[in-house]
Amino acid sequence: MQGSARNRGRRDGATGTGAQGRGAFARLLAPLLHRLLDRIDRGLGEGAIEATLPGGLRRRLGGRAPGPRAIVEIRRWRALWRLVTGGSVGWYEAWQAGDWTSPDPVPLFDLFVRNRQGLGESGRAHGLTRLAKRAWHRLQRNDRAGSRRNIAYHYDLGNDFYAPWLDAGMTYSSALFEGEPRTLEAAQAAKLAAILDRTATRPGDRILEIGCGWGSFAELAARHGRAVHGLTLSSEQRAHVDARIAAAGLNGVEVSLTDYRDVAGQYDAVASIEMVEAVGAEYWPDYLRAIAAALKPGGRAAIQYIAIDDAIFDSYARNVDFIQAYVFPGGMLLSEPRFRAIAESCGLRWEDQRNFGPDYAETLRLWRDRFDAAIASGALPPEFDAGFLDLWRYYLMYCEGGFRGGGIWVAQVTLVREG
Repeated sequence: MQGSARNRGRRDGATGTGAQGRGAFARLLAPLLHRLLDRIDRGLGEGAIEATLPGGLRRRLGGRAPGPRAIVEIRRWRALWRLVTGGSVGWYEAWQAGDWTSPDPVPLFDLFVRNRQGLGESGRAHGLTRLAKRAWHRLQRNDRAGSRRNIAYHYDLGNDFYAPWLDAGMTYSSALFEGEPRTLEAAQAAKLAAILDRTATRPGDRILEIGCGWGSFAELAARHGRAVHGLTLSSEQRAHVDARIAAAGLNGVEVSLTDYRDVAGQYDAVASIEMVEAVGAEYWPDYLRAIAAALKPGGRAAIQYIAIDDAIFDSYARNVDFIQAYVFPGGMLLSEPRFRAIAESCGLRWEDQRNFGPDYAETLRLWRDRFDAAIASGALPPEFDAGFLDLWRYYLMYCEGGFRGGGIWVAQVTLVREG
């Protein structure tokens, strides 16, 4: 399903409706697919889709209340068939094949998330396709071997791939704009400072960072006199952090290729910034028990996480979405109530939750601007072909639309070890 790390997402570049849009099979399916459009029309309580269908027919879906306006050209009926059978995976594959196009897909993704309850299962895989994808996804589970494989698949694309479009500090998680017109660098610095504040640590204290990324938090904490033990499963990230800390002339930062389940010893605090999405629901208890065991009594864990509306979590969890299939195997957004219940059962008190989903939408927009600029300037490594770059651009738009639609959000929370 995924293909090689540098050859995912190839598009055939086909345009026009072509014979496939007008063939006997397409004509046979057209009534069924018009019923799908009817269902989407009924489910759009906010916003509208201005659709051009094969053959040039124009149709407006929704439009009964204010909201985003998406413009979509369905070049082949096959696009809708892929949506019916494959959900978001099929919809991406239809885009990849040139079956549909849009001048800006972000409002479309926003609409589908914003109207998630009215649309129901319209964007989910069905039948044998769902079963096959679930069986495949089960093979990507995040046991120790699977976690290393899944992390390598995403992060070991290489530091030279990420550097041209992330901020200068290489922070790959939502920035914190706080309603201010900040640069990406300033907003990322604000986010890291907020996480450090949540740890309530002092100079000389030890912080365990679960999922240290490229070391932006570790560097900040070290500059403020904290000792940091960073965990990663990415050899590319570890090499970058080691070089970064050495170049900064800092001491007290250790980075190890260690699974969170293998942590020994206790720390004054724990930080974990958007790592838990790589854990999977099956392993949430292991993750939270590891945090509780690593904290001294009264110690605080500063967590930044991405959650999905609990009203659709079960449907989401039964399926395999585009991101899980093509970008981050083994990934799983949080059900906030369920995750919180597990945390509290582990003796971790949930405090000071702060949601800032719109900030992630803005972060993704800025990443996409930089990504496009990196492509235009030839700054990305040449081994990444056009199909792979298209995949990642689609990924950034897909995520931005999700956060704009409000069905997913990012939050920070402090977990305090009781006892």
